[in-house]
Amino acid sequence: MATIAPARQHERSTGSRQEADHKSAINQQTSPMMHVRNLCVNYENSRTGELTEAVLNVDIDIFPGEFVTIVGLSGCGKSTFLSAVAGLVPYQSGILEVAGRVVNGPGPDRAVVFQRASLLPWRTVLENVIYGLELRGIPRKEARDRGREILKLVQLEGFENFHPRALSGGMQQRTNLARALASDPDLLLLDEPFGALDAITRETMQNELLDIWQKHRKTVLLVTHQIDEAVLLSDRVIVFTERPARVRKQIVVDLKRPRSSAVKNNPEFLHLVDRIWSEVNRVGFGKEGEEYVI
Repeated sequence: MATIAPARQHERSTGSRQEADHKSAINQQTSPMMHVRNLCVNYENSRTGELTEAVLNVDIDIFPGEFVTIVGLSGCGKSTFLSAVAGLVPYQSGILEVAGRVVNGPGPDRAVVFQRASLLPWRTVLENVIYGLELRGIPRKEARDRGREILKLVQLEGFENFHPRALSGGMQQRTNLARALASDPDLLLLDEPFGALDAITRETMQNELLDIWQKHRKTVLLVTHQIDEAVLLSDRVIVFTERPARVRKQIVVDLKRPRSSAVKNNPEFLHLVDRIWSEVNRVGFGKEGEEYVI
């Protein structure tokens, strides 16, 4: 597989301009949907009380309608960062805002899809999808109409009255995604959402997520170990260092949309995958924000 050499100084300037042009095209001078500055998150061992630095001085902006993916070595702090954005774990210092509001706990402006579907087994598919709407006091008919609309979007029309035990793993995860989309969040958080699926189902779900994103342009933050998945789905890939997580590189994925899995045969796609792999596996810190020219 071909490799890409680090950009020289003038090439880095070009890369920075490309990054600025990319942001301008996406945000059209709007404010970031997610704004993070100098974020630090510590993880406490519940048994010993020992604190471990999981995230250190992370700066990230994600703009409305952007699809951004975080990759890095296992245990580097990716999921901890995403959990902090979700409001599920506290952060010790820094700025963390979604849609202009400070994050200090879970909220309806964010929805999370985890690796495991975690559906309520006693509720049907439709009842699982509208559960969050019911908790928010949405009238039952309105919630059910919204749920059916979303189930059609994720290709589960006709399965409204099935219980989770009657569904395949892929269908359960579609239901999980539908539940998140039904709440119409400002920011959709995906934590290895296809990690438990077989390779064929995973690729199918990737293509379906691309189609859903293309139709609704939700702002998405994805955490994954699959580099090719990150390149396929994303506008930008952020590489975290080893723990404590810091931003090592931000790489723009300048591949034409709409996309499908067929783009994986594109030489540019393969170059990007190779570049990101080399960054993930490289030990030590580089200059934050450094760009590479494809």
